[in-house]
Amino acid sequence: MMTTVDLTPQQALERFFGFTAFKGEQEAIVQSVLDGKDTFVIMPTGGGKSLCYQLPALMSEGTAIVVSPLIALMKNQVDALRGFGGEEGIAHFLNSSLTRNEAIRVKKDIKAGVTKLLYVAPESLTKKENIEFLQDIRISFFAIDEAHCISEWGHDFRPEYRRLRTIFNEIDKVPMIALTATATEKVQEDILKNLDIPGASTFKASFNRPNLYYEVRPKRDVAREITKFIKQHAGRSGIIYCLSRKKVEEMAETLAVNGIKALPYHAGMDASQRADHQDRFLMEDVDVIVATIAFGMGIDKPDVRFVIHHDIPKSLESYYQETGRGGRDGGEGKCVTFYSYKDIEKLEKFLQGKPVAEQEIGKQLLADTVSYAETSMCRRKYLLHYFGEHLPGDNCGACDNCLSPKEMFEGKDDLELVLSAVKESKERHRAKYICDLLTGTETSEIKNYKGDALECYGAGQDKNAHHWMAVIRQANVGGFLHKDIETYGNLSLTDQGRKFLKKPWDITFTKERDYSDDDGGDDEAIGGKNGAAADERLMQMLKDLRLQVAKKNKLAPYVIFQDPSLEEMTTRYPISIEELTHITGVGPGKAQKYGRPFVDLIGQYVEENEIERAEEMVVRSVVNKSSNKVHIIQNIDKRLPMDSIARAKGLTMDDLLDEMETIVMSGTKLDINYHVNDVLEPEAQEEIMDYFRSAESDNIQAAQEEFDGDFTEEELRLMRLKFLSEVAN
Repeated sequence: MMTTVDLTPQQALERFFGFTAFKGEQEAIVQSVLDGKDTFVIMPTGGGKSLCYQLPALMSEGTAIVVSPLIALMKNQVDALRGFGGEEGIAHFLNSSLTRNEAIRVKKDIKAGVTKLLYVAPESLTKKENIEFLQDIRISFFAIDEAHCISEWGHDFRPEYRRLRTIFNEIDKVPMIALTATATEKVQEDILKNLDIPGASTFKASFNRPNLYYEVRPKRDVAREITKFIKQHAGRSGIIYCLSRKKVEEMAETLAVNGIKALPYHAGMDASQRADHQDRFLMEDVDVIVATIAFGMGIDKPDVRFVIHHDIPKSLESYYQETGRGGRDGGEGKCVTFYSYKDIEKLEKFLQGKPVAEQEIGKQLLADTVSYAETSMCRRKYLLHYFGEHLPGDNCGACDNCLSPKEMFEGKDDLELVLSAVKESKERHRAKYICDLLTGTETSEIKNYKGDALECYGAGQDKNAHHWMAVIRQANVGGFLHKDIETYGNLSLTDQGRKFLKKPWDITFTKERDYSDDDGGDDEAIGGKNGAAADERLMQMLKDLRLQVAKKNKLAPYVIFQDPSLEEMTTRYPISIEELTHITGVGPGKAQKYGRPFVDLIGQYVEENEIERAEEMVVRSVVNKSSNKVHIIQNIDKRLPMDSIARAKGLTMDDLLDEMETIVMSGTKLDINYHVNDVLEPEAQEEIMDYFRSAESDNIQAAQEEFDGDFTEEELRLMRLKFLSEVAN
């Protein structure tokens, strides 16, 4: 391939980018592209992937066509290239965000030979006018960034990527370079096969990022834990990933009220707002971005010091790519993930209704994520094994499992039992089946395959399925078992596994932690224990005080403060009315009305027991936890119909009642008489009000049983709102 400037890659690197040396295999990759070879690059985030196609494009005649999935990523890269190249037209993008005049300008620059790189979205390539235009220009090569999007086994599958080879054939026969930051062996095969480049020169950099620290924490009091963590790393840049837009908004708001400069980022925001938040993060106006996975692709911020996962991602590829945005400059990068098996169950529900093959792939990817989260072996070793790379030794010195000692157990007999079960069941089943077999659990699969007739059925019933799953994981990473991706995870013996069965030897395994009892972390009471007081003695004292205050006011105890609010007080020890307002379910109104004796009691208790109230323990919660609070209060004041209030915010009536309960529980009055009077007769209202005055709890189910189904759940919830507004607030 002819180059426009007679420079070596080394000279071009210095001239265009100002670097004096290549990283890793960059030079060999650039040379491969310049030599006109199909090239395949697997290089972790932060390894300098984009330079592998940018440099040969700048050195070659014609325009390189770069296929990229995200508009934000294109803009970011084009801006950077213009900064390096000086000339405005050196790089352009062609996508749906351009006006007609802007698109004409782009095509003019390409025809004039000014443009060296043209970024296109795969959707833009399917347009007839674009194909015809590209057929008329000189193309140096095609580059496919984020090539894992081609594979259904990749973490970001995009069907339009499947058509790329056909479209390229239509445009021009030129060399191709495919690049990805995360690809298991299965995904790598898919990419090469789909792009029809079986003989491509392949360059695979190590997936090990030694500067990243990996930690998985049980999912409890997540908002509080995250706030504390960020305060301990004040002034440092970080990203927090959440699975839902709602959680992104809530988390960003919680951080903001705790004095942390944080902004949300998700696909529900308009493009200009997203771009603004991204720029403010890059320019360091804000320290933290709370985002859905939409954020970060192609964002080249080298000094992200922590990446927190509020929710576990749906695949290890996603996890690896998202954590890979930390410490790209080689400096510190802390990757903390909050995990509860309940989150996995939610993700499994999202798979329902999808085609069977897609569900099977999704479940397998989730199973690998669970294994990573629950393992007690070195996390780095496990992660690298997943990507087909071996890390020598058993201690990386930079993950939670390696830094805190774990209980070990002699695994010789257990491993022998697992391998025998795999062999006896003809090496055609997955891990769950083997666990059911060993524990003697009757399932439809066991019956269908007559597993209950096998010798190993129930042979390991003295231990639970969690234990056997841990042995299977460690046997897999240790090279005794092979997990076949094509059959969605069937286990078979390796040569080492067969050798072990013939003559077993001593082996130790790590005891794994069971996360199944974690609360799922959607903490209605931030800082609360959701049903368990942190200080049982103080809890009893607060309950006794609540009873006294309730009797004095002739009210049921729950009207004063509910149990979750008392539980949170035992965790955070508020000793002033102002601090009390930050307890969930206690707004300013309630704190003023009933709070004084409670904070006095807690203050005295803290002093007598010499309790240290660490400042970071006092994490402010977003009291109403509702971005709709103002909308609801204002419209109820205007006496607007409830269904109109709900519809305006895209809420169901159930959702609206949830929001209203949050508002009222934190001490704000809502006058909903205008609506209640339309729904219930005065006599019925009085009857329900009498019930709530004397009831020990405000439980709706108990109320329905009391009235023997005479009133609907919605009617009772409305009356509870009226009662609490008038009596408690």
